[in-house]
Amino acid sequence: MVYSPAPWKLQGYALQTLQLVDVARVRPMIPSELEIISVFPGKTLGGVYISSYGLGSVMEYNELIAVSAIVHFSGKWGAWVSHIYVDNPNSVAGGREIWHLPKELAQFSWKGSDSVKASTLGYRVTVRQGNCQLCSLNYSKQSLAVPLALSGAVFSADRANLLLFKGEFTSQIGLIGGELQVPQESPLAALNLGQPLLTAACNNMRLTVRSPEIAGKKFAEFSY
Repeated sequence: MVYSPAPWKLQGYALQTLQLVDVARVRPMIPSELEIISVFPGKTLGGVYISSYGLGSVMEYNELIAVSAIVHFSGKWGAWVSHIYVDNPNSVAGGREIWHLPKELAQFSWKGSDSVKASTLGYRVTVRQGNCQLCSLNYSKQSLAVPLALSGAVFSADRANLLLFKGEFTSQIGLIGGELQVPQESPLAALNLGQPLLTAACNNMRLTVRSPEIAGKKFAEFSY
């Protein structure tokens, strides 16, 4: 496989949902060294991120990321990614070898327009892996957006270490209507994601994903 070294610079658009997630349900998916941050008793924050990276990106591909928790370790905060799917084999290789993320291949279908409705909200993106539908997100057209520059961090892990990498992005961001569907046979069903508290659209997005750094040692065996 051929892929560029980090940092990866990506351009395109994305959809992001925000949901409450049961801490007890996702605890087995996350290294024990990481403390799960509760925003309500027994609940952490998670969500689904679906994006399409086009011209100007280090490579062109679609991506689905499931964030199962917000976690804390040694004074550092970040998201934990439990599931991640793309439709470019080079992105799979780079994600696994650079960031030690559990990337897998999947197929993406974007449908809808102002004149041809794919859902009650107007638009739909569906992600499948072979005969299994991972999820679909019905969403409405973005009508109002503001320019924002944001940064965040994500934890991952290799065989011996906890890793942390940072990302920065700029985008026109606006709230939209969103309806998430996750079939019971989908691996994402283990997260028991309910309907989004909110859904945001990110247009004219520019994202930079930095190299991972060692955040600490892993004391227990863990596998995605």
